[in-house]
Amino acid sequence: MKISIITATFNSAATVRDTLESVLQQTHQDWELIIEDGLSKDDTLSIVREYEPLCKGRMRIFSEKDNGIYDAMNRGIARATGEIIGILNSDDFYHDERVLADINRAMEEQPVDCIYGDLKYIQADNKTQVVRIWKSSQHENGAFLRGWHPAHPTFYARRSCYERLGMFDTSFPISADFELMLRFLEVAGLRNRYIPRYFIKMRTGGESTRNLSNIIRGNRGILRALRKNGFKPSSFFILRRMLTKLWATSKGMLHLIKN
Repeated sequence: MKISIITATFNSAATVRDTLESVLQQTHQDWELIIEDGLSKDDTLSIVREYEPLCKGRMRIFSEKDNGIYDAMNRGIARATGEIIGILNSDDFYHDERVLADINRAMEEQPVDCIYGDLKYIQADNKTQVVRIWKSSQHENGAFLRGWHPAHPTFYARRSCYERLGMFDTSFPISADFELMLRFLEVAGLRNRYIPRYFIKMRTGGESTRNLSNIIRGNRGILRALRKNGFKPSSFFILRRMLTKLWATSKGMLHLIKN
């Protein structure tokens, strides 16, 4: 199956080369890469265009003013032609060369609408240094209210799901990814599958965790996303969510040590 990879860039010259290299190294070759650039002022576009001929017609580049990263992602999703869509951030890269092959096989093996996996956080200036692990688990009804949700960079869904359920709600400047996965898994009840393997290496310092202010804004957005979709989170929801993420991190680090 054809996989559409959406990469939003803005002044990403320091990291986007790793992102592009990881796509080219994939053993599954039926993909398209859609670059949504927000009028970068550094060398991002020149680096991206350097890789365009290497993609052999599978890269499309758009550079235009957008209203933030989720708006850029929505533009990419609207332009996607693949049966499966995933987001690859411009400071992230695939864990290994078989990620897309395993995603494709998982979607073919079982009649599922979306899949997700595990993630490694790495130091921003040292991509070999793992600092944190996100080990996920299979979704169960009500899991979002217990503080669980997949790591969004590992989330791949059929294009038909976006066409039926909509894209990112850009009124959530930090938490639109949470709201979308909540809507897809918990509200719509899409058929989903957890793949127990690492999909992505993600540099620390992302928008949602860049500082305390953004963490607070992100959690407020998550509460609003729950209410928007008809849920009534308990007063201890944020604490429970933090404990769940801590447990997932601890479980991941233990797994890393053992292996």
